[in-house]
Amino acid sequence: MIICHCHIHMELPYVSSLKGRRSVLNSLKEKLKAFNVSVLDLSGEYAKEADAAFVFLSHDAKSTAQYKESIEQMLERNFSEYSYELECEML
Repeated sequence: MIICHCHIHMELPYVSSLKGRRSVLNSLKEKLKAFNVSVLDLSGEYAKEADAAFVFLSHDAKSTAQYKESIEQMLERNFSEYSYELECEML
């Protein structure tokens, strides 16, 4: 069993308030629900940046890579207007 912990940092240049950032993060959380992951908002007080962490379990390294690839494709489809970094660690 593999535990995959991922951290996503998003730059939100078009967002001007904490309410706008929360809207983007809520949309991200909603899209990630389809992947059955646990999500945590790690954002600070700055409205133009958002941080979130999510965790999922997988049977082996191959399925973990496929799952991560699916999540990256979803991010590219739905959040392409924002720049983001996705870092993952497998345990």
